[in-house]
Amino acid sequence: MKTTAILTKDEFLKHWLGHRDLTRRTLDKFPEKELFEFSIGGMRPFSDLIKELLSISEPGLRGIVERNDQPYDHKLALTTKEELLAKWDADTPKIIELFNQIPEEDFHLTHNLFGEYNFPIYSNLLYFVDNEVHHRAQGFVYLRALGIEPPFFWDRY
Repeated sequence: MKTTAILTKDEFLKHWLGHRDLTRRTLDKFPEKELFEFSIGGMRPFSDLIKELLSISEPGLRGIVERNDQPYDHKLALTTKEELLAKWDADTPKIIELFNQIPEEDFHLTHNLFGEYNFPIYSNLLYFVDNEVHHRAQGFVYLRALGIEPPFFWDRY
């Protein structure tokens, strides 16, 4: 039976990069102090959520490409908004390069992401996007609570 893909590999990457752009614009809206200190209901500050995303996407893709299952480390030594934005911007071309090294026929192969998530590569890739959307939504809530209008959630391109 022949099947048709819903998205091509290039379309998936474009979709993911659209989310990364929106998350970056969300990060950029935060005042410095609140980025590192503001919290609601015991949730982590947005800076910690961004550090998690930074410790997962590029390192996770690198692990997939290199077929290693090294654990992640969310304790990144990034202490300013400028450093977070610079790291975000530096990782984007690396993500593009690494993603493009994954052969499309490998997407259904199992990979033990960070030694914890033993799923097909396509599932790991979807996790990167899902986790980012989840944490960006928390950032939207924080911005609204601070009286700051977040970017439009649908404006990803």
